[in-house]
Amino acid sequence: MAASCASTLPSLSFVSSSSSSSRRFRRSGVVAMASVGQKVYAPGVAVSEGNGGLQKIDLKSPHGSEAEIYLFGACVTSFKVPNGKDLLFVRPDAVFNGQKPISGGIPHCFPQFGPGPMQQHGFARNVNWSITDSEVMEGDPTVTLELKDDSYSRSMWDFSFHALYKVSLHSTSLSTTLEIINTDVKPFSFNSALHTYFSASIAGVSVKGLKGCKTLNKDPDPKNPLEGKEEREEVTFPGFVDCIYLGAPSELILDNGLGDKIAIANSNWSDAVLWNPHLQMEACYKDFVCVENAKIEMVQLEPKQSWVAEQKIELV
Repeated sequence: MAASCASTLPSLSFVSSSSSSSRRFRRSGVVAMASVGQKVYAPGVAVSEGNGGLQKIDLKSPHGSEAEIYLFGACVTSFKVPNGKDLLFVRPDAVFNGQKPISGGIPHCFPQFGPGPMQQHGFARNVNWSITDSEVMEGDPTVTLELKDDSYSRSMWDFSFHALYKVSLHSTSLSTTLEIINTDVKPFSFNSALHTYFSASIAGVSVKGLKGCKTLNKDPDPKNPLEGKEEREEVTFPGFVDCIYLGAPSELILDNGLGDKIAIANSNWSDAVLWNPHLQMEACYKDFVCVENAKIEMVQLEPKQSWVAEQKIELV
């Protein structure tokens, strides 16, 4: 049973962020290298051409799990557990042209969640990130991507920043760590989310752990969310759902309706969002559900300060 919204955060077994800026990996204290073109990556980390000619990273664990990450948007588009099931979903209308965010997997919302003064969900999902590190820990591959401000980001959000996104693949879980660093001489504020799409059979989907949370329900009017409180032990999706849960617990349990139960754990993502478009997306709404870790309240960072949030998706 997932913790209630009033519960305290337990200690989560996330992989800590590496401070190394070189492309190397460590195993039992020995540094070893494997080259791909002119770059060096850890075993189990490979870069190749994906859909639309976009570069992608393939992670492979010796335990049989696999993940795929596009450098465009630092978007994780696939996470397959050893039995071959892909727990993530990419919409059939997704485009891979480097112009529009990839619709599916785990897109970033930064430095804005939802609509606002800049483009929907900010710009981090609509630009190329770069690989800054890779390593192997107990046989499992990890890669770290980075994003820094440029003229495009500054045209919408005039601040200097450094974002690091670490993705670690394990036998039945995928962990991510997002760090935002203020490299400017002035403070800035932002909010953020991981807009995760899970493969699902929507008629059988339920999410446990949100009872007691304050809700901001965007149905029927997204511009004027209705405040409320979640009274259900299990949230289901009989129709259109677009709801923010403030003060969400450190773990939710998703039944994807396909015979799988998935623990969605977090540290410092203080809120959650549930979304399914129902008939607004008639071609595919039955095949996915979005369960998103989010930080709805604005985070303010002074110069040289950083903010870190972690997520772990695990088949249970």
